[in-house]
Amino acid sequence: MLRRSLIALFAVAPSLAAQGPAAPGAPVQRATPRVAPAVRALPAPARRRESPVIRGLYINRFAAQSAKRMRQMIAIADSTESNAFVIDVKDEFGLNFASADPLVQRNAGRAGVIPNLRALLDTLKAHRILAIARIVVFKDSVTARVNPQWTIRKADGSAWRDKHGLTWVNPYHRELWDYNVRIAEECVRLGFGEVQFDYIRFPEPYKSLPTQIFPSSNSIEKPVALAAFLSFAKARISALGVRTTVDVFGLVTSVPGALEIGQHWEALSPRADVVLPMVYPSHYPRGAFNIARPNADPYSVVKAAITRARERDEKIGIRSSEHVRPWLQAFSLGQPPYGAAEVRAQKQAVYDAGYDGWVLWHPGSKYESFLPALERQLVSRKKVVAPSEMPKRN
Repeated sequence: MLRRSLIALFAVAPSLAAQGPAAPGAPVQRATPRVAPAVRALPAPARRRESPVIRGLYINRFAAQSAKRMRQMIAIADSTESNAFVIDVKDEFGLNFASADPLVQRNAGRAGVIPNLRALLDTLKAHRILAIARIVVFKDSVTARVNPQWTIRKADGSAWRDKHGLTWVNPYHRELWDYNVRIAEECVRLGFGEVQFDYIRFPEPYKSLPTQIFPSSNSIEKPVALAAFLSFAKARISALGVRTTVDVFGLVTSVPGALEIGQHWEALSPRADVVLPMVYPSHYPRGAFNIARPNADPYSVVKAAITRARERDEKIGIRSSEHVRPWLQAFSLGQPPYGAAEVRAQKQAVYDAGYDGWVLWHPGSKYESFLPALERQLVSRKKVVAPSEMPKRN
């Protein structure tokens, strides 16, 4: 079913082409636990690029634009186990670099850019810090404003807006796919060593908002459209010799079917070299994984969520050693406040679930209070987990 739908989506690409992003400044919004009808998994692609152990820090657009802050961040990486920066190159404010591509330039936005990006990337390379390009794909109000024909619509044909009044672009629009992949390709040529796609999802269909209309969707299911985009992007990015990675809501590892935003583990996981579930304990409802207060038990939440991810990967034949690289919570939202102890607990949970890599998220890219949780050197800490050790689902 899903494979046939994927083929159908590529078959209608000419008509699609012819039709006339966890954000900086705030933690990622909670996912709705409602699910869409289940779908079968796509077959794994012929080749997947193995990932080394990556322990990264998120760098938002404004931190990346500050030479002073980047010097401070480089000093943190030089003195700790951190060996990668996930850098905003396109978010909901538009581009964060000066593109040489005329098609990309017209969607630039007005929030400034990283000065002399190539020099920054050369500096990171000299310090052995992997530069990862974070690209927010479908939550893109700047591109929606410049290209109104690319937007999600209301029933009357006008642009649909989310709870914050922002327009989103239509995930079924093939021209939009090409635009985002062109950004990724340019970033790789500038010197980024990995591409990370965020907001590979549909907006939440809240009942208080108008119904979302997707021109030229041709009844293709949401998970199929997202998987098709990721497959399309990965083929082109892989040709340049770098990994394609994707961010997903934390609930995607444990909810059996597809969330209403279209994310489904079995559809997306085989289409990426690395999957980054956002397993922030503060974003799980009370009682998740039979934990009364998830935010107060970061170890148990992350261990359960990442174990589920590993279990589901193994069922579809994915056993890559670092295919799952979770986002960890380095910010406070609700009680208790988070500090080094909570980050340390989340790291240990990742290791005990059988992985070595992770990325810390702080919306303001401020990590100084969490530094005691970081080791001085990058040393493998993961536990070897055999399939028979996987706990049964609750």
